[in-house]
Amino acid sequence: MPRAAVLCAGIAVEDFIFRVNRFPTPGTKTVIEEYVVTGGGCAANAAIAIARLGGLPRFAGPLGEEAMSDRILAGMAGESVDVSGVERVADGVASFSGIFIDRAGERLLATRRSQGLRKARARDPDVLLRGIAVVLADNHFPEFALPICRVARKRGLTVVLDVDRATKPEDRLLALATHPIFSAEALRGTTGAEKLEAALAHAARFCRGFVAVTDGVNGAFWRDGVAAGHVGAFAIDAVDTLAAGDVFHGAFALALAEGLDERKALRFAAAAAGLKCTRFGGIAGAPTRAAVDALMRKTPTARD
Repeated sequence: MPRAAVLCAGIAVEDFIFRVNRFPTPGTKTVIEEYVVTGGGCAANAAIAIARLGGLPRFAGPLGEEAMSDRILAGMAGESVDVSGVERVADGVASFSGIFIDRAGERLLATRRSQGLRKARARDPDVLLRGIAVVLADNHFPEFALPICRVARKRGLTVVLDVDRATKPEDRLLALATHPIFSAEALRGTTGAEKLEAALAHAARFCRGFVAVTDGVNGAFWRDGVAAGHVGAFAIDAVDTLAAGDVFHGAFALALAEGLDERKALRFAAAAAGLKCTRFGGIAGAPTRAAVDALMRKTPTARD
C-alpha cells in the first residue's frame, strides 16, 4: 500500500524536559535525573509521529530566523518530515517550554509564547496540499491554518482539528473541521460543561458530524450524529505523558488517510499514544509502526 501523506499545520516549539523523582515545591530543590532538549508543539509533534508510523508528513507553520527555530526545523527534517511549508519570520521568535516529568509520568509545564509569528501566512495552500490525503491542524495559529483548511475542504479532503486550546462554538476552524478532537480541558473550556459526556453532546451541536475528546487514562469518547461511543486507553506503565495527545492526533489522521474508519482509527491512535507514554523524552519517545501493531495484537484496551 502506498504511504499516506498528511499535512500537519500549526505550531512548532522547542521543549526542555527534566525528569525528576518529584516536582519541586516553593523553597525546595529537587535532583534532575535525566534531561532532554527536543522539538515540540502539536502539529510538529504529530508530523514526527506520522513519520515514525510509516506515513509521509508535511509540516506547515511559522518559525523565526533565530537559532532555536533553526534547531526545531532541523529536528523535523531529521525525522523525515517535509518542512517545505514552514514560513520563517525575520523578526519572529519561536515558543519554548520548560517541562518537569515526575516518576508517575505527569508533567509540570511553563511556556514562553512565540513572538512575531502570528502575522505569518501560508504562501500557497494549493501547493501545500498537493498529494495530501488528510489535513491535521491545531488551533494555536488559527489565521495560518484557516486558508489551508478552506482549500482542503473545497477539495473534499478530511480535516482533523486538534483543539488543544479552549475556543468558541463559532470558531471558523471548527466549522471547517470534519473531525475535531478536543483535549478534555479544551472541551470543558469551550462548552462550559464539566462532565465530558455532556460537554461532548454540547459540542456535537456546533461541530459537523464526528467529534471526539481525549481524556488520558480514561481513553477517548466520540459522537457522530446520534451514534456515540468510547475507545479505552491501553494499559501501560506511564513514564512520560508529554506529547501523548499529539501522537494520538497524528496517528488518528494517518489511520484515516490509510482508509480506516473512525473507530479503528481511534484504537490505533490510543495504542500509539499509550506506547509514547512508556518512553521518556516527549516526542522523542514516539513509537514505530511495528511497535504499535504489536501492542494492538497482544493487548486489549482497558475498556471500550
